[in-house]
Amino acid sequence: MQLSPLSKIILDTREFLVKRDDLIDPYLAGNKYRKLYTLLQTPKELYHTIISYGGTQSNAMLAIAAMCRQKGWNFIYYSKPLSRQQRENTLGNFATALALGMTHHEIEHELYRDFIASLRLNLDEKIFILDQGGAVTEAKEGLEVLADELREQLREHKDIQSLATPSGTGTTAYFLALALPEYRIYTTPSVGDVSYLKEQMLALGKLPKNLHILESKKKYHFAKPYPEFYEMYQKLKSGGIEFDLLYAPLMWQTLLEQTDERILYIHSGGVSGNASMLPRYKNIDKGILK
Repeated sequence: MQLSPLSKIILDTREFLVKRDDLIDPYLAGNKYRKLYTLLQTPKELYHTIISYGGTQSNAMLAIAAMCRQKGWNFIYYSKPLSRQQRENTLGNFATALALGMTHHEIEHELYRDFIASLRLNLDEKIFILDQGGAVTEAKEGLEVLADELREQLREHKDIQSLATPSGTGTTAYFLALALPEYRIYTTPSVGDVSYLKEQMLALGKLPKNLHILESKKKYHFAKPYPEFYEMYQKLKSGGIEFDLLYAPLMWQTLLEQTDERILYIHSGGVSGNASMLPRYKNIDKGILK
């Protein structure tokens, strides 16, 4: 893999650098590539099946499907029951993951938690379970590779002492902070609040001192369309870079509200999911999309 480049973007008169991990691969890119790095280096004979679970708009789901396609592994994915819209949608991450060979199973809401907890019982040694969002300790190696790349690239940008990446489970921000103790790492919870994010991170270990969790002024529900998120998406896109609609708008909004230094933003990829997100913005306000 070639080193992902750095780009500049101007947002509300402020200049930011962007680590372009979105350019690594159409499906297996961004922080999902970093989290899956160890598995990508694993001999394909070691496993025959990968199992994961979570939402059907998940960027991690699509990245795992792409990885398994490359490796020749079976990929089994569990989720709660699909909505009618999800079943009928031929665009977006879920449809693409199915096309890449993913086997999908729906689990009823009341059974879901216990079912997921039972996945590791009597597990075949050739089956590997990836927790939701790729939140596994194996992600550490891939984030250390990213840290080495950033150290090299930032030699020419001595004024940058702060990096930013949005959080779902917080795995990327956590291991990046461990690997780059000389930098301040900003993140913001996209799923749940600060307490929930800290709980997820503490399952990985003690919180690094250089990790700063910024909480947005307004409470948002994950994956729900908000006009201000679309406005931020358009601003960023007009600056020459497309970002995902699930995580990036909230992170950028929070950075503009609560920071003032020059920052490097690590692009998390996930733009493939915009194909299914953009129509939802049309549904909430016919005038929001031009």
